[in-house]
Parts: sequence; structure tokens; C-alpha cells
Amino acid sequence: MVHKKRSTRKAVPLWLASFALAGGLLAGCSGGATPPQEEAVPKATQETKQPDIPAPAPQENKVDEQPSDVYYEIFVRSFYDSDGDGIGDLKGVIEKLDYLNDGNPDTSDDLGVTGIWLMPINPSPSYHGYDVTDYRSIHPDYGTLEDFKTLLAEADKRGIKIIMDLVVNHTSTEHPWFKESAADQASTIRDWYIWAEDQGKAPSGSSAAGSGSPWHEMNGAHYMGTFWGGMPDLNFDNPKVREEMKDIGKFWLELGVDGFRIDAAKHIYEDLMSDKGEATTAKNTAWWQEFRTSMNEVDPDAYIVGEIWDNSAAVIAPYLDNAFDSGFNFGLGESIVGAALNEKDNNLAFTLERMYGLFSQVSGGKFTDATFLTNHDMNRVMSQLNNDENHAKMAAGILLTMPGNPFIYYGEEIGMKGAKPDEQIREPMIWSNTGSDKGQTTWEPLKHNRGDAVQGVEQQMGDANSLLSRYRTLISWRNEMPALQNGTIESYASGNAQVMAYVRRTNDNQALVVHNLSGKEQTVDVASKNGESGFSSLLRTTDDSAAVNGSSLTLPPYTTVVME
Repeated sequence: MVHKKRSTRKAVPLWLASFALAGGLLAGCSGGATPPQEEAVPKATQETKQPDIPAPAPQENKVDEQPSDVYYEIFVRSFYDSDGDGIGDLKGVIEKLDYLNDGNPDTSDDLGVTGIWLMPINPSPSYHGYDVTDYRSIHPDYGTLEDFKTLLAEADKRGIKIIMDLVVNHTSTEHPWFKESAADQASTIRDWYIWAEDQGKAPSGSSAAGSGSPWHEMNGAHYMGTFWGGMPDLNFDNPKVREEMKDIGKFWLELGVDGFRIDAAKHIYEDLMSDKGEATTAKNTAWWQEFRTSMNEVDPDAYIVGEIWDNSAAVIAPYLDNAFDSGFNFGLGESIVGAALNEKDNNLAFTLERMYGLFSQVSGGKFTDATFLTNHDMNRVMSQLNNDENHAKMAAGILLTMPGNPFIYYGEEIGMKGAKPDEQIREPMIWSNTGSDKGQTTWEPLKHNRGDAVQGVEQQMGDANSLLSRYRTLISWRNEMPALQNGTIESYASGNAQVMAYVRRTNDNQALVVHNLSGKEQTVDVASKNGESGFSSLLRTTDDSAAVNGSSLTLPPYTTVVME
């Protein structure tokens, strides 16, 4: 098939003088683990902490643009069922591609996303798929490799890129590799896994992922399983393991995948709490650089985004040095939700300017941020926002006008709810809350989204005031406006604590984004600042009663506008 190519970054001068890596740029989640472990839920009521780092050096005319796509995270099991067995499948995803993007820019009833992240689709004994038993095939519940090839081709027709979860930190205990390793100490693949006794290690200590002891007993020996006993860690000190994982990555790229979401990226060598530190990070990043170099042999434009679950930009930054294109910005997600919930500006742009300066320096201007509100490991945003649709609209407004690749968790656009345990934040997608859609999945009983708890896609599709309509509007703005799609971000003082504002700028365009986070009308002065001309024209608004009178911008409650 014809392989889809990513947008390439313009070469730009590095605009940041060197400065020390600084942590804690954004308040975020600590720890981080793959299912089935419980995670600490971000506290949306916390306020953003401002970074204690130097301001960036003045820019030299050009800005470090971030060409972007809007990605949609899909848990295939929950998405759409094509064959009536109650379980979502790849053919079901194909059936619903036109909901995501029909490939026709003149239509307005699709969501308009340009990328899909598929959660694990490999065979696995667990419902979630994060313990893989075969890295080169498709889970039989989901279909076949031929179905997957069809999905790639159909997505390509619509201009949709597809990245897939790649879970290389660990396998399942049911994987043939682990079974042989555990059964025979003399096996040639015994040291594909980490056995304490074989390596002269004491089976003690605490897991770096915060899941208790990482050691698990089998056949009189102890193997490392950082997240859970059913997920034994692979031994990346073994070059044969590294070669196998590079071959697996190449396999999927050659099939036509556009890239990978890397699960548990910082836990390749960071197994114990005592492993945390610069030396372990250096080993991790060296491996991911090795992996990236290998993937470049197949597709140098493959998009690789890492799950580096940390609230420190200093922890994320090294992975952007010729390894990943992006690291998920967990702290930003928490701060967006906090701003929407508290109806208060927390000066995100100020923080991001400095964070992006660091990332630009480390990556040579090649990074793209990966922004999101929540994902499959976190309580759903609507539940965090206490089921307030106006707050959900404002969170979406901020997310979809930020730089980088925004990721939308399936069902977020219709206000699906969910709270731990994990199964209940991965409930079936609600296509119609009347139960009329034949493809509704039923593998997990609905708890948070049953009955009228949420309006389904069918009910929201024709409602101009629905949350789904707001998402479609915001994504269309982003797809139409270069400053929103590719621009960097600059702070802009609104002078109003309940109004968040920032400038999005490319080398050729600029726009001012303004959000009234409150339930009351607000006024903002948009006169010229710092010697630059003021913003005088409304380009886009979510409420037609927004108005500009001279340098005064009047914003109705819970409104987002874009000005030039």
C-alpha cells in the first residue's frame, strides 16, 4: 500500500540558550503503570505550579513550529462490533471511520480527526491486551492481519494515520518465550527475562511503577514483573531481545502502520525505586535511540510517542533526543482540567513556552507535544469535571487550541463518564443511548454510561449545542487555521482571572485564542501590547454574541474565540 507521510518540520534556528534541565514544570501525575495496576488520579483542583527556570532567550524571527494531527484513542474491544458477539473488532473500526473522518473536507458531520491510536491489538489473555503473547499477529477477538491491512488502506483513503500500541517492556506469562524461559534454566532464551537468582540479585525492593514488590516466584526462582506478576519484564541488557523488538517494530511499519505509542517507555531499565536516576534514564534513552534508528531504516517519518508518565519536563526531555517525536504531556492534561473545573486562568502558556524551549533545544527543533485530557489509565474527564458539560466544552476548547498533537480518548467527545477500576473507564462506546445501534458493544456491563447518563452519538449528532458538536467545531478550526494547527504558543495577559488567553504563531500567521472559563459574561482588553499591533477581528467563535468594540472584547459565558 502507499505509505502515508507525516508533515515534516521546517528547519529552524535553536532559539534557546542552554540552561539546566529543570523539573516540575507542570503539576502532573506521579508514578505510572500499565493496566491492570491502579493509578493515582490527577487532582483537577490543584493549581498549576509555575516553573522556576530562566526565561527563554529572544527568538530570531522564526519560530519552532509544531505541525500536528488530531489523534483519537480507540480501545477496539469497546468501540464497534461488526459481527454481533458483543466485542468490538477491526471491521467495526472500519465501519466507523466515516464518523472519525469521511475524507471530504466539505462535510461537517464527521469529527475531523487525522490520526488514530489503537490500544493493544495483539493476542493476549487479558481483556486490555497489555500482556502480549504474539507480537506479529492480531487478537482473534478483533479479526485478522487481513482485516488490519484493510483498516490501514481505508484509513489512508480518508487521510487518517494509524499508530498502534507497542508493549515491549514486558510480555505475558503465557508468551511462549516466557514459558520456555521459566521451564528450563538451560534454555537459550532463559535470560530473555530477568531472573534474580541467575543474576545474583536479591528478590527485594519496591517496584518503580509503585505496584509493590516487582519480584514474583516461579519454579523456585524469582522473575521481574514491574507492573504485575502476569507481565514479566524482558531483559533489554540482552542484545537478542533488543534485536527482536526492533524486528517487530519494522514488521508493523512495513505493513503500513504510521508509528507507535510506546507503553511504559521509562521502565525498560527503571525497574526498582532505587533505579530512578540519570544513569538509568541514560540507558533507557540509549535503547530508544537505537530503536528509532532502526525504525528509520523502514520509515524515517514514522511517528513515535512515548508514555513517560512523569510531571517533570527534565525527565521527558532526554527521550526527545533522536528517540521519540513526542512524550505525552501528563501535567498539561491535569492543568487543563483544573482550569476548566476551577473556572480560573492558570497561565499555561507561560509554562509551555519554557517547556517547549527545553524540548526544542534537546530535540534540535524536531519535537511535537502530545497533549490530552485523560486516557485509558485515568478517570474520565467528564467524571473529573463532576458531569458539567460547560466545563467539558472549555477543557476541549483549551486542548484543541494548544500546540502539538492533541489526543482524544474515545467517548470523550460525547461526555462519557468513568472512574476506576480500569474496566469502568473503558466502558463500551455509546453510539445511541436508546440501544438502537446494532454495533453497540456489550463485553462490559455499563455502570457510568447506562440509560440517560450520557447522550449517544446518534442523539448528539444533530444538536448544534451538544458536546460532540463543540468537538467537531474546534477540530474544524484547527484543520482550517495554520496558526492553530502548526503554531507555537506565547503567553498573553488577559487581565482577567477567569479568562485564559494565548497567542498561537507560525512563521507566517498568528492568532489570539481567548477562553471565558466562567458562567458570566467577561470583558477583555485586546489593545496592542509590547509594541505589537492589537487583535481586532473575530475569526472564529463558539457563541455568535461575542463582540469586539474597539479594543474591548466581550465574551459570553463558556465561550472560546479566535482573533487576528
